[in-house]
Amino acid sequence: MSNAMYNKMWHQTQEALNSLLEEESQKMIEPQKNQVFIFQMLATFYIKYVQIFRNLENVYDQIVHPQKRILIRKILDGVMGRILELKNEMVELELTEFHYFDDILQDLKLTPQQLDIPIPKYFLKEKLEVIKGREKILAQILADTELDTPSKKYPIKAIPLEEAVRLIQVSERARQGRLRAMFMKQIFLQECRAKQARLLGDRGADPSTAALCIQKVWRGFHQSKKTEREREKEMIFLGMNPPPLFNEVSATIIQAQKVANMRDEVQMRHEEDYKEALVTVKDDLKLIEGPDIQENLQDQIRHWFIECRNLTGTFPDYPKVEEGGSAIIFSHKTPQQVIEDIIANQEEEEKGKKKKKEKKPKKAKTSQEKKGTKEKNKEEEEEWKMSPSVFLPTMEEENNIYKDVWKNKDESWNFPQDYDPELIKQEKRRELESEIRVQVDELMRQELKNLKLAVNREKEYPSKTGKKKEDKKKKKEKKDRKGKKDKDLTADRTIESLYKELVEEGLLIQALKVNLSDYIGEYSYLGTTLRQVSTEPMPSLLDVRQLVALYGILPLGSAAVHEKAPVVKSLLLAGPSGVGKKMLVHAICTETGANLFNLSATNIAGKYPGKTGLQMMLHMVFKVARELQPSVVWIGDTEKTFYRKVPNAERMIEPKRLKKQLPKILKLLKPDDRILIVGTTQRPFDAELQPFCKVYQKIILVPRPDYASRYVLWKQIIQRDGGVITNDLNVSCLAKVTDGFTQGHIVQVVKSVLTERRLRQQTYKPLTAVEFIAALTSMSPVYQEEEDSFKNWYAKTPMGKKRALASTGGNAEKDKEKGKKENKGKKGKF
Repeated sequence: MSNAMYNKMWHQTQEALNSLLEEESQKMIEPQKNQVFIFQMLATFYIKYVQIFRNLENVYDQIVHPQKRILIRKILDGVMGRILELKNEMVELELTEFHYFDDILQDLKLTPQQLDIPIPKYFLKEKLEVIKGREKILAQILADTELDTPSKKYPIKAIPLEEAVRLIQVSERARQGRLRAMFMKQIFLQECRAKQARLLGDRGADPSTAALCIQKVWRGFHQSKKTEREREKEMIFLGMNPPPLFNEVSATIIQAQKVANMRDEVQMRHEEDYKEALVTVKDDLKLIEGPDIQENLQDQIRHWFIECRNLTGTFPDYPKVEEGGSAIIFSHKTPQQVIEDIIANQEEEEKGKKKKKEKKPKKAKTSQEKKGTKEKNKEEEEEWKMSPSVFLPTMEEENNIYKDVWKNKDESWNFPQDYDPELIKQEKRRELESEIRVQVDELMRQELKNLKLAVNREKEYPSKTGKKKEDKKKKKEKKDRKGKKDKDLTADRTIESLYKELVEEGLLIQALKVNLSDYIGEYSYLGTTLRQVSTEPMPSLLDVRQLVALYGILPLGSAAVHEKAPVVKSLLLAGPSGVGKKMLVHAICTETGANLFNLSATNIAGKYPGKTGLQMMLHMVFKVARELQPSVVWIGDTEKTFYRKVPNAERMIEPKRLKKQLPKILKLLKPDDRILIVGTTQRPFDAELQPFCKVYQKIILVPRPDYASRYVLWKQIIQRDGGVITNDLNVSCLAKVTDGFTQGHIVQVVKSVLTERRLRQQTYKPLTAVEFIAALTSMSPVYQEEEDSFKNWYAKTPMGKKRALASTGGNAEKDKEKGKKENKGKKGKF
């Protein structure tokens, strides 16, 4: 698409955002009580923000104007943060991590696929060189230490020459024997046919009957092929089957990809030109307009001196450097407005003196007034009000900049969409003015001192109090710095050496190249229906993928979002074996370019022994994680860290080493630290519940795939491994039969069936469902009892308990509090 098309998309998205901001500001003022209405309102805002996010991400990725991209980036970060805030509000309202918007999507005429959270491409684009350099270093360290080679080495035994010759002879004789047997079989069959012909006699077939027989067979074959083609066309017309060459990449898509790559190069070039222009334009302004700016500022300040002298009789005190100098007085004000402010300040001082004299003692509040205020507060508490947003003011501010600068801007002269020099001049004039103002302030302070000495004959004595205050401030700052500084156990070592040691110890590992889109699944279309019947549905795989994007990828990828959005420091993925928990951890690292640290109990066993060793290990890990953020700290089989009772077989590895350290680490993590602790477990019920849930802030239950997800999985995995899906392969039957099997089982089965030999046979022997079902018989599925055990465990977690209370009535906690108050009142009476 052209630059004009992307500009049009941007303007349309900005209009949608502007209307949404106005709608949100109106509705949030009105207090609400109905929970259903509140959720629908929040869900509507959430869905609309997701659509704006998708459009803005596309525009930011493809637009080439550097100054527009700066504004779009700020708005994009604001929209991301607002989505996370709305998600947090919905979780607190509904007391569940999973939400279903079937009815709202129907009203807005959207498909469930449009709810998918896109991963901004700038997460990787902006630091592609850094990531590549880091990968090279990691690969080099692994190659030097030979950690990337497989651990098992099978020795090769040398065979004597005579034995080797004998083996070759045996195999060659066997080959010749097979060929001889095949020839003999053909000769035998030929002799049998000749004998049968002699016994029957030489009967020649009638040519007319033979021709008729051939015609019947050919016409039947031709008609069957014709009906198959017509049926296929009808199914394509009805939308039941995909059109031909549907899965193949078209020439237009390849061309569009080439254009997108070219746009990336243009973006880079325009960005470099813009950075050069920022320096050159400022230097030119300094030479041309610098002296004029300095003269204007001096005249302005001198005029202020004279006016103050005329109004008050004395010269004013010049503002200090810490306060901002003369910029405080003349910020967005004309000299006349400054004079008016001086007169107003004098009047306020006189009124203040009068009020001090006429002060009266305050009356104590009566008991009736106190009761009235308490009742009002109770009523206000019952009404729902959304917590204040951090991102809405920034979005409104950037939206106003768009309206003022870009909405009606004529860009007919800027066909290649290069930088706008006039906008750069406006920015650099402000910077230049602030720099020159500092120099002017120093000169004008001296001039003011000379004026005071010459006109007022005032002797300036050095104020002792100011020095004392300054000394006290400095001492406090020094104390604060000393108190804030933590002991650096590796102060004498570089980050490179720590990085290398962690790689050699196997604590820093290489993440697999897996995208979040590779986690295949389908939406749950019955979620809202089941909740209306008061049954909690199991989440679908794409619901899980969406949560991982919201809680893991978006905050790690953007520093601006991570600082202000609701903080998620730790995440737990719980589910049976084979549902893709480790894959999701690697996908978080791949999408954000994060380092992956492995602190699993089995991985740290025997490394850095003792308390001092453990402290050193954690210090090194989190020091490197902070320096090279974003980072992911993965704790596999995390239930071992919180075992109720350590099994005898695992006592040697000390699995509970990190139990006391993890809560301390979470407290030390700051909003600036883009570090996420991710735990994976397939047996969470073996762990102590309270410390387990305290460490992990968000718990995501990863279920086995449902029918819709299995259907999509079978199709895509077979096609990905080179299989061709025909009418002979009943994918629906496979999805139905494999109820209880996980994604890992399906991948294993497809790889075992689709060998190279089988792929070559597909032209004359299409794939069938029986082949895959036979391979499934050796695997054990996830039974309903195991899934129920995960459900029961999740019901005992804090979020599960709150959800259970809300489903039973929602006021169980309030009833308990009322009961306690009544009991206290009864005790007081007696």
